[in-house]
Amino acid sequence: MIISRTPLRASFCGGGTDIDSFSKSEESGGKVVSLAIDKYIHVLVNKRFDERVRVSYSSLELVDDFENLKHELVREAMRLTGVTSGVEITTIADIPSRGTGLGSSSTVTVGLLNALHKFAGRDASPAQLAEEACLIEIDILGQPIGRQDQYAAAFGGINAISFDSEGVRVEPITVSCESQIRDEFTLVFTGLSRSASEVLREVPRDPNNKLTRLRKIRNQADNAEQFLNEGELSKLGILIGEAWHEKRGISAGVSGNEIDSLHDEIMSLGASGAKLLGAGGGGFFLVHGEKGLRDRLRQLRAKNRLIPLGIDDIGSTIIFEG
Repeated sequence: MIISRTPLRASFCGGGTDIDSFSKSEESGGKVVSLAIDKYIHVLVNKRFDERVRVSYSSLELVDDFENLKHELVREAMRLTGVTSGVEITTIADIPSRGTGLGSSSTVTVGLLNALHKFAGRDASPAQLAEEACLIEIDILGQPIGRQDQYAAAFGGINAISFDSEGVRVEPITVSCESQIRDEFTLVFTGLSRSASEVLREVPRDPNNKLTRLRKIRNQADNAEQFLNEGELSKLGILIGEAWHEKRGISAGVSGNEIDSLHDEIMSLGASGAKLLGAGGGGFFLVHGEKGLRDRLRQLRAKNRLIPLGIDDIGSTIIFEG
């Protein structure tokens, strides 16, 4: 049996600029500053007695031929790694894996690839896992997503990730304030979920406005990197609020009355900034405030569960082989 553990991610600034249509056409490319969080998706791969394929996730599939799997990510990861029969695959998520804004689909893909490569007797580097996950999700399955999630999940830690026509570069950010990040940043669940692909396929209100806003978001990623390097978390908190303003102006599907109302309530409790993670439409708000804000956030509705922003420093890893 092989078990991989792969982190979800939270992005501070730059989301949307990692999509090829922007990053490969802009002279400055795209850039995202994000961190891998200490919440995970585990993938278990075990040898079967027979040659069938059994996949257990929110549904259960048992097929004679892997080509008949409905779970596209599993099917294509099996094809790429050459592990195509005689296995049971199970995915287990710390947080529900659809529509949370935490990059869960890419985390699943990276974790699958890591576990299947190890099952086949191979080790895969973080760069290989991220590149292959992008190949599956973007090039093969045609999903309208960017490339930040795959790299965040594979590498772990806090990173400035740059995207352009030459490829992807991951630059680790070393901070001296990890405990302060955990104390001051909180994930707040909206109680809503929506597929990132659905939001990203929506036509923007104004294409020219979208491009202008994405350029601002790209520049905000430079500022976020600077604030993290300097330990200026209060400035970073204000910046993520500014990033949310730009993001919600791109498309009507990014926000909505319920989300806007929750944002206003969070800010009224003393947050310095808050932004919805991922493509929008639901999932988690990333919220910053001085120590003590989290206690006030508990006044929110019961469905708005709170999670401290803990950091994973390892990335996708094999935690069991036997």
